[in-house]
Amino acid sequence: MTSALAPLGVRVFRLLWIAGLVSNIGSWMQTVGAQWLLVEHGSPASVVALVQTAAAAPVLLLALPAGVLGEFFNRRTLLIVVQAAQFVIVLGLAALTWAGATTPAVLLALTFLLGACSAVQLPAYQAVVPEVVPSPMIADAAVLSSVGVNVARAIGPALAGLVVAQLGVTAVFLANALSFLVFLVALIAWRGYAPKRGRPERFLDATRAGLRYVRNARAIRGLYLRLALFLLPANGLWALLPVFASSGLHLDAGGYGLLLAALGVGSIAGAFLLPPLRARFSTGAIVAASSALFGVCTLALALLSALWLVLLVLVLAGFAWIGVIATINGTVQSFLPVWVRTRGLSIYQLVLFGSTAVGAAATGALAVWAGVVPVLLGCGVLLVVLGIVGALRPAIDTRDKGRAIVTMPLTDVPLVQGESPDDAADDTADRPVLVLIRYAVPPERRPEFESRMRFVGRSRRRTGARDWRLYTDREDPAVLVEAFQVGSWSEHLSQHEERMTEYDRELLDGARALADGEPEVEHLLEAETTRRLRTEG
Repeated sequence: MTSALAPLGVRVFRLLWIAGLVSNIGSWMQTVGAQWLLVEHGSPASVVALVQTAAAAPVLLLALPAGVLGEFFNRRTLLIVVQAAQFVIVLGLAALTWAGATTPAVLLALTFLLGACSAVQLPAYQAVVPEVVPSPMIADAAVLSSVGVNVARAIGPALAGLVVAQLGVTAVFLANALSFLVFLVALIAWRGYAPKRGRPERFLDATRAGLRYVRNARAIRGLYLRLALFLLPANGLWALLPVFASSGLHLDAGGYGLLLAALGVGSIAGAFLLPPLRARFSTGAIVAASSALFGVCTLALALLSALWLVLLVLVLAGFAWIGVIATINGTVQSFLPVWVRTRGLSIYQLVLFGSTAVGAAATGALAVWAGVVPVLLGCGVLLVVLGIVGALRPAIDTRDKGRAIVTMPLTDVPLVQGESPDDAADDTADRPVLVLIRYAVPPERRPEFESRMRFVGRSRRRTGARDWRLYTDREDPAVLVEAFQVGSWSEHLSQHEERMTEYDRELLDGARALADGEPEVEHLLEAETTRRLRTEG
């Protein structure tokens, strides 16, 4: 078991983590300033909650393209461009606020632009982390990244409260612009990054490949579903906390910052407690327990009025929050193969921010109709139920599934008669491919073979197959034929050279062991006539 702080011993990660912490502090200062500006102007709870929605909604539009961009371009360069854009946007917002021209519509529009930049930045940044730290540290690095966000919640809101009280909201926005500048300088100072390049892919094909992988990776799909189900009610606490602080606890901006600081303190405690918990319990158990604890804290918050008790409950809520978010994020980063990591993380961001946007907007609207306390009570009940269901139906354990990429020898990829791998890549790289693999399976082994081949089918789809079937040879019932289609010969070679993990190879070897002899493999390339007919419609 590695130390919770071990990734900070890696110089590049330490540089990026500190710069990210500064940037997140600025972002939380801005969130508090923006929300408090709306509260001071008498905006209803539904409008205040839209600050989070405006920041998160762009992910619904840009997450998938952002994931592909992170695979196509140098991630460091992409991060530099995005940080520069955010610096300019926030500087403009500060100028408008100083001039008294920041209406709610202007504020939400510019927040939306910042959210669009975050949508492009986050998958690339998260995909960089596993490249700069050793594999055993990936989960702890993910926790530290999440803790950085929550430390910023502990520091940023308190600073924002002081700055708003002394200098006004304009100064808060200027501080955020400065934080983006710090991150930009750190990225420029980072030298020697050499991105890993795979075979070139078309933009739409790469997008489909990422979606196909997640759809056929049951472990990842299950984690994303649990994340969405948690975030929809959990965001009621985040979205309604400023309104609850003002109307329920009668706090000013400094008091609201204190509440967020308590959440940050709980998340920091979670960073130190999660590594030993991960060593003893599965991801599903930690996520289920944390979801239930966050629900209990939400219920308690709605019923308490003593500030010291509220702060204690929020510390526990911060611990529970990091238990869900960081655990799922670390598991996803460790599980995703390198060839699809940015795309897979872009879908993670889509779930994270999309659920945040929907949850914040829905709870804000419900609070206008039913009141803040009833909505918090309802969210708490849903979260407790979710935790109980999660304990009864645990997530798939990913710890025993090898994630290293393995290269199958070319003897496992028989070519068309007389063709070499290089010739195929040069002349037919873009042609769709139908792969036929014939297995001779004795009748007594057939049931187990077919059972194992279902998992092989998912593996084929994860690594690029657009369709997969298992057939019985009508003339020889002892022969089973695996048939799958791949978008191009180049992508089929990528299946064998860049996309197959140790776990995928184990599934294939386990099924092949039940067949007699070596399987016979055929590769059929789509004829030009068929291709023209398909293109012409």
